[in-house]
Amino acid sequence: MGTSSRVVLAACDGACSGNPGPGGWGALLKFEDGSVKEMGGYAPATTNNRMELTAALELMRELKDLPRHPDLVLLTDSRYLVDGLGKWIGGWKRKGWRTASGTPVLNRDLWEELDGARVPGVGLQHVRGHSGHPDNDRCDAIAVAYSRGGSPTLASPGPAAKATKAEPAPQESSLDDPAPKALVQLLSRLELADRLAAGGYGLTAVELAGLVERPLNQLAQLEGRQEPWRWRDWMVEPAGEGRWKLRRGEGG
Repeated sequence: MGTSSRVVLAACDGACSGNPGPGGWGALLKFEDGSVKEMGGYAPATTNNRMELTAALELMRELKDLPRHPDLVLLTDSRYLVDGLGKWIGGWKRKGWRTASGTPVLNRDLWEELDGARVPGVGLQHVRGHSGHPDNDRCDAIAVAYSRGGSPTLASPGPAAKATKAEPAPQESSLDDPAPKALVQLLSRLELADRLAAGGYGLTAVELAGLVERPLNQLAQLEGRQEPWRWRDWMVEPAGEGRWKLRRGEGG
């Protein structure tokens, strides 16, 4: 690490360019000697919530073997993260990773990893996003830069190291872009559809319309369907109570 002083501040954030879409996460640690360590990463097809959870998980793993101030808390602007670990996870586990309504818990893989990576004595503290909190804003800048394909300069531990501003993401019109934005977004939706089908998750008509890119004025038509229908490589099947499920179509 380059420093043996205690961690006095920890913060993290996640971002997604489209939800689902390319995502990024950012996190930082500040030490008593004034040094700073920043971290971040990229995911090609994800959601904002998965990036929030990933940021917290990576930060907890980093904190595990570091000396910590006894009052240390992890700062996040994600109510989903704070309530999930603080209120909901016990009930999810008792119900076999089902919600109160009986549906499978989304992002179970990350919740299980987070539960196992908890750092004794380090709780979560919610801060309001985009409210001028410098550490939350810095984590957001790192996460957004990664989500847009950038490579932000990150601060490393050292005497009085200072956080540096995230470099702007390259322009979408760059000839070096690996793929058009529309194609990347389509891939994100297809990979998400595969995860939804594999997990047996139910979707509301609004969520389904967003996935298959149907305009909102066609919601009534979707809600009125009673028979399975095909969308790309998946069959879309009514699951009762206004919900839908995906499964891989024959030959898909």
